[in-house]
Amino acid sequence: MNTSLSWIKKYVPDLEVSAQEYTDAMTLSGTKVEGFERLDEDLEKIIIGQIIKIDRHPDADKLIVCQIDFGTGELVQIVTGATNVHEGDKVPAVLDGGRVAGGHDGVKTKGGIKIKKGKLRGVESNGMLCSIEELGSTKDMYPEAAEDGIYIFDQSAVVGESAIKALGLDDIVFEYEITSNRVDCYSVLGIAREAAATFGKAFVPPVVTFEENSEDVNDYIKVNVEDKDLCPRYCARVVKNIKIGPSPKWMQRCLSSSGIRPINNIVDITNFVMEEFGQPMHSYDLDTIAGKEIVVRRAADGEVFRTLDGQERILDSSVLMICDSEKPVGIAGIMGGENSMITDNVKTMVFEAACFDGTNIRLSSKKVGFRTDASGKFEKGLDPENAEAAMDRACQLIEELGAGEVVGGMIDVYTMRSETRRIAFDYEKVNKMLGTDIDEATMLSYFEKLELGYDADAKEVIIPTFRQDLECFADLAEEVARFYGYDNIPTTLPTGEATIGKLSFKLRIEAVARSTSQFCGFNQGMTYSFESPKVFDKLLIPADSELRNAVTIINPLGEDFSIMRTTSLNGMLTSLATNYNRRNKNVRLYEMGNIYLPKQIPVTELPEEKMQFTLGMYGEGDFFTMKGAIEEFFEEIGMKNKVAYDPASGKPFLHPGRQASIVYADTVVGYLGEVHPEVADNYDIGERAYVAVLDMPGIIPFATFDRKYEGIAKYPAVTRDISMVMKKEILVGQVEAIIEAKGGKILESYSLFDIYEGSQIKEGHKSVAYSIVFRAKDRTLEDADVNAAMSRILKELQGIGIELRQ
Repeated sequence: MNTSLSWIKKYVPDLEVSAQEYTDAMTLSGTKVEGFERLDEDLEKIIIGQIIKIDRHPDADKLIVCQIDFGTGELVQIVTGATNVHEGDKVPAVLDGGRVAGGHDGVKTKGGIKIKKGKLRGVESNGMLCSIEELGSTKDMYPEAAEDGIYIFDQSAVVGESAIKALGLDDIVFEYEITSNRVDCYSVLGIAREAAATFGKAFVPPVVTFEENSEDVNDYIKVNVEDKDLCPRYCARVVKNIKIGPSPKWMQRCLSSSGIRPINNIVDITNFVMEEFGQPMHSYDLDTIAGKEIVVRRAADGEVFRTLDGQERILDSSVLMICDSEKPVGIAGIMGGENSMITDNVKTMVFEAACFDGTNIRLSSKKVGFRTDASGKFEKGLDPENAEAAMDRACQLIEELGAGEVVGGMIDVYTMRSETRRIAFDYEKVNKMLGTDIDEATMLSYFEKLELGYDADAKEVIIPTFRQDLECFADLAEEVARFYGYDNIPTTLPTGEATIGKLSFKLRIEAVARSTSQFCGFNQGMTYSFESPKVFDKLLIPADSELRNAVTIINPLGEDFSIMRTTSLNGMLTSLATNYNRRNKNVRLYEMGNIYLPKQIPVTELPEEKMQFTLGMYGEGDFFTMKGAIEEFFEEIGMKNKVAYDPASGKPFLHPGRQASIVYADTVVGYLGEVHPEVADNYDIGERAYVAVLDMPGIIPFATFDRKYEGIAKYPAVTRDISMVMKKEILVGQVEAIIEAKGGKILESYSLFDIYEGSQIKEGHKSVAYSIVFRAKDRTLEDADVNAAMSRILKELQGIGIELRQ
């Protein structure tokens, strides 16, 4: 949304501020100004002069010498090559030391071009005559300007006055960022209302009055709104005896400042009212309306319509159309049709001001591939009450400009009436919310400036229909805050009962996972959730594996990011490979990230998201190093005693003899192992790599932060060491389970201190040595107590084929 300061001043006449002051104050009061442009920034010393005499240049056929009067009593000589100037013409001229706009193809040169007096082919020239382009504008915005030559003022121009001011270029254009809920500020009147309230000035909207003849509009046109849900209000008036001509200069200047090209009085009036009131309007040649009837209906599927720009648009039944009794004549809220356009031969026209469903207009403009200034306003959801006011303003301008005769009456199909709302008001509650001490009268003065009503008896603020954003008490408090000044609101501490904040149990477990990983030397990594289907082949995952049932992205960035990951290994191995290829040694990484498991294929509902705690490493360390990191984590979350490892995990991407499922209380909660050599080759990892993956949703039910602490032991411990020979297939976990089960209440701890395989041990066997500690809490142990416990342990070990080493 753009407005010029001069246009704002038409409705806030006492507004005298600089561009920066206006920008700062309006932004602080809630109407954000993105920036501003001074139209005369690069223009200096440009005066209106009258050509008194023209002579041929003595040494140049294409140059002429002009003697120009600037009202000083002396003639100034300027040489020019323009061919469209004559004696008596009033022209803009930049004098010695002045500046004109520079640049080409509509792009200005910062700072402009400085003009100095000099000689052209030996003849002195004390300035330069200016075209409209050299004044920083274009013929599009000044239709009366010459196509290729000097700008010629009409004879009412005053010699010696500023040409910049006469052309309306002594103006500032502001660009706003308007939020979509402030539809009232998509109009000059809305911005002016905000400016008046911001600067404490009087807001003076135009007084709309006009004369209409004694005829009845219903004798000229009928209106039938079939789809009332998409068109809550449709207003139509008829204007006859149309006189097409240029619009007045003041209107052209207003439109130009908003970037709208002046065309003729009828088109300019509709554009002017659209910008002034924020209500798009459209006009149709009544003679082209078949059956003298307007029908508002949906388009037929596949219907083709040629719009004013000459393009054929293919429509469907979701697009709302303006039609006559035989054919469509416009796409509602977007653009009229070529078959009903206003031409210079128009005699009678229909003025349309309507309110359409904003969502439908937005969707329709996207479907037809065309967005206009009108659709940009309609899609915000306009106030239906504004349609009649805009129509009356247009008729007033028609009359004032002598562009036609307004037929009596207006057709108004108003099916979904917009009503004012009421919001209870309590100034003390506002102060409590804002932390301020503003009296009630001051708050009510803010509301009055914004044209909000107040019912003193009911203590209610009456919200006009154009303020669709005000819905609750907090909105009223915001209105007070923004005009009192956010910078004036003091800093206050929050009040209320204090609460103890803490992480949820799930987040506490994840925090422990991170801290434990970092304690063990792992660094955190983050990898993509989007992956390539080729990942499954790189990981040697079988074709019938459930892991291949992945969620496919509808609009992927490419094949490499086309599915949601069902395993976290690819990201980890890719990161390890990147570090390996960059010659980083002893790399340890961990990641907390989700995998996405669809509940069915094709996907009909959101997939299951499962948080995975993934660790990966290469360099120093082996399988048991990774196992130690996992057990450190389990100990921190209270899951130490029941952890077991099953080597028959069957993971194809892990080494078949160096992998294990992690089991807790008969539940598999993860796996760990060495990466399969073929998989490591697929990822270009040139040495042994190890990974572990824990399923966090499976772990959380078993985790606990409850701890029972015992005092320092009062009685001595007894230690027994045993060295055993067993088959390699027997796991030390089985041995430890027997020690725990048979050690009894006096068993305090045990630790593995030696594993040996060699020539002194028979083939297929290994030697394992444990140190076992016994202690009683209430007495000093005797040999009989310890021997009994050791006998139970040894007997159970022998039962699974384990022998004591001799």
